[in-house]
Amino acid sequence: MSVSRSIYLLLLLISAGEASIVHVGPDQAYVSIAKGILATSKGDTLLVLAGHYQERGLLVSHSLTLIGRDDPVIDAGGEGEILRILADSVSIQGFTFRGAGLSHLDENAAVRLETAHHGTVQNNRFVDNFFAIYVSQSSHTSILNNMIQGKAMTESRSGNAIHLWYCKNAVIDNNQVQGHRDGIYLEFVEECEIRNNISSRNLRYGLHFMFSNHNKYHHNQFLDNGAGVAVMYSRHVDMWLNTFADNWGGAAYGLLLKDIYDSSIVDNIFAQNTIGLYSEACNRVNIEGNRFEKNGWAVKVMANSMDNIFTRNNFVSNTFDVATNSRQNFNSFNNNYWSRYKGYDLDHDGVGDVPYRPVKLFSLIVEKNEPALMLMRSIFIEIIDNAESYLPILTPETLIDQKPLMRKN
Repeated sequence: MSVSRSIYLLLLLISAGEASIVHVGPDQAYVSIAKGILATSKGDTLLVLAGHYQERGLLVSHSLTLIGRDDPVIDAGGEGEILRILADSVSIQGFTFRGAGLSHLDENAAVRLETAHHGTVQNNRFVDNFFAIYVSQSSHTSILNNMIQGKAMTESRSGNAIHLWYCKNAVIDNNQVQGHRDGIYLEFVEECEIRNNISSRNLRYGLHFMFSNHNKYHHNQFLDNGAGVAVMYSRHVDMWLNTFADNWGGAAYGLLLKDIYDSSIVDNIFAQNTIGLYSEACNRVNIEGNRFEKNGWAVKVMANSMDNIFTRNNFVSNTFDVATNSRQNFNSFNNNYWSRYKGYDLDHDGVGDVPYRPVKLFSLIVEKNEPALMLMRSIFIEIIDNAESYLPILTPETLIDQKPLMRKN
């Protein structure tokens, strides 16, 4: 159903009830959105017609439906905040928000929901704002089908596209975000679902969240972001069917996990990242059915990560499949496919008869001395890697896939 048809049906339902419709437009009784809001009562609808509205500091303090018809533009001119919501059950759709001004003190946003429950922001465009959508201390917020485009040049002078702080039960679905500091940022957020979003070309992270438990992230694409995706200090995180791709740089990751517990990373794609998956101080994480392809390092697991299970993953054409910083290993690698595996399967059960050691001696050398990468194609490197695989001295002896798969999953 088109946006215009949805709006039309919504207006019919409203007109059939007791709520009023207040019109704003160049030829209407109210020519400014600020005055139109003042004319509404609880449960009303504000219908804003096409036009360019040079306004900022708009405030909604009662339940209200704001509908833009034919894409009206609300432009703050690079100064201040555009729209602040301080009430429950407010819906905003059909607008272009432009020019919320830079302020590190106030963190100006195009749309801010503050202690506003059951709010909806959908089918809007956000262009060149400091923060686009900022939600704090709110529950059951829906952020749907928005286009968000920033012009961030430096991290210090840019905000996040979608920013949630101390929220619960939010849904962030089918948004396209780019050009901000972080595409989607969550802190102290519980029981939320982030799905079907495309977050690309942001200065720092496509997705960044901390201290946020019991959340689900699926069917998203995180592409060509400065540092990839970062997931920190959280429990019960489920990420599946996401794509982490083209995140290149000296400190870039497809997915960085730090202090993550009791979580799952399942059926995702990690393609062409400096590091596909980085794990530091993570425990009891299930990494299953993922595809690691053409990364610099497919997986880096630090020694303080324990009881994590890597199974049924496909490791294809990575420079290094697995790297670690210790000879100790407290994680399980089993039934993965490794494109570098040169073993055999005499009983034809689909499982290699010879175990596979994915950590190469050369990866340890590079960890200590990065310029050694220049020797990567040297026959000498191949010789020492083969020797180490038969008689491990420096690589972790217990980091081994006892049952490597002969074919991709």
